[in-house]
Amino acid sequence: MTEKALRLGTRRSKLAMAQSGQVADAVSQVTGRPVELVEITTYGDVSREHLAQIGGTGVFVAALREALARGEVDFAVHSLKDLPTTQPDELVVAAIPVREDPRDVMVTRDALKLNDLPRGARIGTGSPRRMAQLNAYARSHGLDFETVPIRGNVDTRIGYVHQGELDAVVLAAAGLNRVGRSDEVTDFLSVDTILPAPGQGALAVETTADNAELIAALAELDDPFTRVAVTAERSLLAALEAGCSAPVGALADLLSDGQSVKEMRLRGVVGSTDGATLVQLSTTGPVPETHEAAMALGRELATEMLAQGAAGLMGERAH
Repeated sequence: MTEKALRLGTRRSKLAMAQSGQVADAVSQVTGRPVELVEITTYGDVSREHLAQIGGTGVFVAALREALARGEVDFAVHSLKDLPTTQPDELVVAAIPVREDPRDVMVTRDALKLNDLPRGARIGTGSPRRMAQLNAYARSHGLDFETVPIRGNVDTRIGYVHQGELDAVVLAAAGLNRVGRSDEVTDFLSVDTILPAPGQGALAVETTADNAELIAALAELDDPFTRVAVTAERSLLAALEAGCSAPVGALADLLSDGQSVKEMRLRGVVGSTDGATLVQLSTTGPVPETHEAAMALGRELATEMLAQGAAGLMGERAH
């Protein structure tokens, strides 16, 4: 007889369903068991408020975690950047698969690049992090555009551009890749221009801490380099005591000599949403060998950023 299907809890959005479907296929291959998607509506999906106002942290995660705790699903897939930095004792992130492209991208009218947008152009984003860095970039490059807070799924956001309401929207490259719409990208924003959200492009596969058999199976999907990179990024976020809607960007790059990975560079940025003040620092060192070493790297960079005034930028919320 065939084994009982594993139940994967996922948000209902097209993007969440796409990325959960990819994980489901991988888990099926590893376990030899069928995987069924269980759709769960989260507070972040039904609230019409801007993410920065509802607190951002965990609004897409809580309902999935509650379903896990109640035994309604066996495991859940989250966008890692939505996950709060404190991990509940009863749950474990059993796998962080290979990361997608972490960059932010723009979809613009007339296929314009960021630097070619007309004066007064309106750029939509729901992220204080993107606003802070875009506005800082505009100030330093003599550009004149307005950042406009928006919400909605990929279709809604791109629709604002196609309908002429906005000149451009900023989205995560990973999301567009996963829903098969990367051909609509008109400009890839270099991480030197905009640092992504901590963990952007990575997924977290979570299950209950007492499910040893499933933890062992899911571990086969884990990518150690992605895990160490996002651990450092999220440690920086936690040490800044910032939620996932705060204007914090972070990216850990693994630097190789062509043969093997030698070092990791962690970059962090915090900014006021108007772009007037930006604290941006980086540190480079050996690739952390342990979870604790990756955490320490993030904390060290956060300490330096706080010393340079980052704390005063953290209380800001986009209105």
